[in-house]
Amino acid sequence: MPDDLSPAHDVLPFGRAPRPDTGPALADRLREVMTKNLGDHATGLDRVRIDAATVQGSPDVQSLDVDVTGLVVRAMGAADAPDPAENVEHVTARERAVARTIRAQGHPVTLAGVAVDLDAEIRDLRFTWVEGADGSLSIEESGQSTEHPVSGHLRAAASREALVSTVRELATKALADQGFTLTSLDVDLTSRGPRAASIVASAKIRKGFLSASAQITATASIDQAMVLTLSDVGASSRNPVVAALLLAVRGKLEEVDGKRIDLASSLPPGVTLSDVRLDVGEQLVLSVRVG
Repeated sequence: MPDDLSPAHDVLPFGRAPRPDTGPALADRLREVMTKNLGDHATGLDRVRIDAATVQGSPDVQSLDVDVTGLVVRAMGAADAPDPAENVEHVTARERAVARTIRAQGHPVTLAGVAVDLDAEIRDLRFTWVEGADGSLSIEESGQSTEHPVSGHLRAAASREALVSTVRELATKALADQGFTLTSLDVDLTSRGPRAASIVASAKIRKGFLSASAQITATASIDQAMVLTLSDVGASSRNPVVAALLLAVRGKLEEVDGKRIDLASSLPPGVTLSDVRLDVGEQLVLSVRVG
C-alpha cells in the first residue's frame, strides 16, 4: 500500500518512473543521473563507459560495470551535493531488489586534482525502487542484514606527491582565510606496517612581519579487530608567538590523541570489514575488503 517516503534511508533521485527494465535502459538512466549531478563539476563524462544487465521479469540488477577512466571531478563543497528527493511526498510503489554485482574502475579518475587508480567491486547490495505520486523514481537504501550480507573490495592508489600538493593547496586557502600566508609545506608520510602510518607536516607561515615555522604530527594504526587508533597527535612551534596561536589548535588535537574508533562496529548490519591496508611509497595504496 502507498505510504509516506521515510527519511530513514538514503534516497537517490533516479529520473522518472517506471524503472528501467533492460540493461541498456539502466545504463542510459545512470548516465543521465551522473550528468545531472556532476555536469557542472566534471569533465570527461562522455568518456565514461557503463554496461548493465538486468534480470528479466525481476527488479534485480544482474551486473553493473562503470569505467570512469578519464573523468575529472573538481572539489565540491556541501552546497554542490546532489539535491535530495525532496519532491517525493507520497510513495505509490516499492520494489525490493538486489544488485548482484557492481564494478567500478578508473585508470585513472581525477578527484579534486588527484589522479586516482581505482578498482572496486561489491556484491549482493540490497536496495528498493521507489515510485512517487509525482511520477518520480528513486533508489532507496535497503538495510543490509547479517542474513543478507554484502561482500566486495576496494583498491585506490594515488601519487604521494599529488596528495601532498592537494594538501598544500587546501592549507594555503585555509590559512589565507585567517590572514596567514603559507610560504612552504613539507609532508613526511612514513609507513609503520601494513595498517599504520605516521605523518609529520612542517609548515612555514607569514603574517605581516611575522614569519615562523610550525609542525603537526600524528600516527594512525588499525589493529586486527579493525580499531583505528590516533596517537602522537600534536602541534608545535619554536616561535613563542606562533606557539601561542597554536594553543587553540593544540587543544583540539589533544582531544583526538589516543582516540579509538571501532571501524567494524560503525558499519551497518550486513557490512563486515574484514581487512584494511595502507601501503606507503611513491604511491599511497588503500585496500579495503568487506564480507
